[in-house]
Amino acid sequence: MQYRKNLKNGDALSALGFGCMRFTRRGGGIDQEKADREMGLALDLGVNYFDTAYVYPGSEVCLGNFIASRGCRDKVRIATKLPHYRVNRREDLDRYFAEELQRLKTDHVDYYLMHMLNDAESWARLRGLGVEAWLAEKRACGAIRNAGFSFHGGTLQFKALADAWDWDFCQIQFNYMDEHSQAGVEGLNYAAEKGLPVIIMEPLRGGRLADGLPGAAKRVFEAARPQRTPADWGLRWVWNHPEVTVVLSGMNDVSQVRENCRIAGESLPNALTADELAVYDRALQAIRGVTKVGCTGCGYCQPCPRGVDIPTCFSAYNDSYSEGLATGMREYLMCTTLRKVRSNAGLCVKCGKCEQHCPQHIDIRNQLNNVKKRLENPIYKIAAWGAGRGMKY
Repeated sequence: MQYRKNLKNGDALSALGFGCMRFTRRGGGIDQEKADREMGLALDLGVNYFDTAYVYPGSEVCLGNFIASRGCRDKVRIATKLPHYRVNRREDLDRYFAEELQRLKTDHVDYYLMHMLNDAESWARLRGLGVEAWLAEKRACGAIRNAGFSFHGGTLQFKALADAWDWDFCQIQFNYMDEHSQAGVEGLNYAAEKGLPVIIMEPLRGGRLADGLPGAAKRVFEAARPQRTPADWGLRWVWNHPEVTVVLSGMNDVSQVRENCRIAGESLPNALTADELAVYDRALQAIRGVTKVGCTGCGYCQPCPRGVDIPTCFSAYNDSYSEGLATGMREYLMCTTLRKVRSNAGLCVKCGKCEQHCPQHIDIRNQLNNVKKRLENPIYKIAAWGAGRGMKY
């Protein structure tokens, strides 16, 4: 196993982290015995970073049971997340955190994240509820060792949020398809320049860069040398970036644990050759063959006077064709709608300011209308309404 140092505190973190969201479920709950075998093997192979969240059903309890039965608390870095979108008063912070400690059977959390904190406005709301003083107290007594946030959104929002407080670390989605979408490589570099350790989620886009590739992209990897699976290629691309600290993988089979630990042990920063990097370019060309809008995510069209996150809207729209409508809608909801200040395509008033700055000369106004027609359908509207009520922004 390779380890990458947390530059803020010197902590040596395994390059591969265990994502605890996708445990096998059986009989209405998590299969604890199976999860124990998978986590136990990962621990034996050198994984020391385990990521869960309050809202992952049964996940914190499962991880807590494993650590307690194994007696390995001193070997494990627990990362879990506050559902800040459910917090309406200072007392809620203590209530949720106390419940998480009880579930995890521990007296402290090593890496604590504001879950899906997608814009600076949401952080400002939490500040108004006293979260800064609360985090300072928890850090001072050692109950929280590092405070950070997980993020889904565009580059500009990420930078604003990274500047909004003295964070200890952050977590972003990053893979060879998202190099210029979501926080992107620009956000990754920005965080690294600030000295923030960066945890990576969705390195394979929930497995879609492993088993869900278009046929033409699969053939690119099959013809490439050295011979590797698409998952192997995808993970190596992320670890090739020296700014990356930990790459999370939601492993739910011992074969996946062995495979990913092997890849993590072999993958060094800046290790990919020019020929290998060219393979990703060919695969992306194949993927983009089913791409509807040629947006590179450069962000020159931003900021929109109405707050539309244009690159993120186009990214989700493209995903709805290359990876399926359900995937595109889920991405669209998460990145533009589940937030205090929305940034969806429906906000566009067709002022045309964005088109004056687009280096790709995209017909942005018409394309945003296409996004609205496809993704802001009746199902989206119901989901957005329900999520808005449930998250209580």
